[in-house]
Amino acid sequence: MRGFFITGADTGVGKTACTAGLAANLKRRGFDVGIMKPVQSGSEKTGNGLVSVDALYTMTVAGINDPVELVSPYRLEPPLAPSMAAQISGVNIEVHKIEQAYRELCKRHRFMLVEGAGGIMVPVTGRFLMADLAKMLNLPVLIVARPGLGTVNHTLLTIEYAKSRGIQVAGIIINGFNESEAGPAEKTNPGLIEELSGVPVVGIIPYDADLDVDTYKPGRITELVGEGMNWEKLSLPGPEGDNGNAMDINCKGN
Repeated sequence: MRGFFITGADTGVGKTACTAGLAANLKRRGFDVGIMKPVQSGSEKTGNGLVSVDALYTMTVAGINDPVELVSPYRLEPPLAPSMAAQISGVNIEVHKIEQAYRELCKRHRFMLVEGAGGIMVPVTGRFLMADLAKMLNLPVLIVARPGLGTVNHTLLTIEYAKSRGIQVAGIIINGFNESEAGPAEKTNPGLIEELSGVPVVGIIPYDADLDVDTYKPGRITELVGEGMNWEKLSLPGPEGDNGNAMDINCKGN
């Protein structure tokens, strides 16, 4: 295993914040971590072109400095599914360009976190979905989910679809748990999801009002992920890699 593909049970569940917190904590644990946001829709328009907000936030929080062309090869302005955002923008998303960028990042780093856009069935281009991207990169997925009502259904559907496509589900992260406002659903959902899916909930990350990805406010995400993750359940390899696990086909020999 050379990393994780981070997807969501829905959009807006906090994938980017979790990716940033994971990257920062893995670095603290001695991992040489790289990150990738292959396609960013809803990119910020600046004088220097379109900026991948998610990628920049994660790179800043985790202290990662790689060329943006590799970290986020496709940056699109419309806040839509990547395939539609590309169509409106007159951009042709080429899967091999994403794969080439990933291969190059694998030469720079021993462990990769790749953040998808939206959920696992969101189209990247044509009928090529985020699930296809995870399979192409040969990465197990981490599913980020909301804590509240409805998350059991969304999360179980995501798990079942991933399994039906032959994708390993490494775990579930419940993000944005607010202890002071938690009701019966929030308190029982993690255990119910584990029981019904057989997939471990590897982290419950508390809500942080000071965190805002869009304005690059990190809040306490590094500390909250560090404390909220069950690192033993995540079954990480050693920082130098573990050849006993399934390595990413695009990182072999690096």
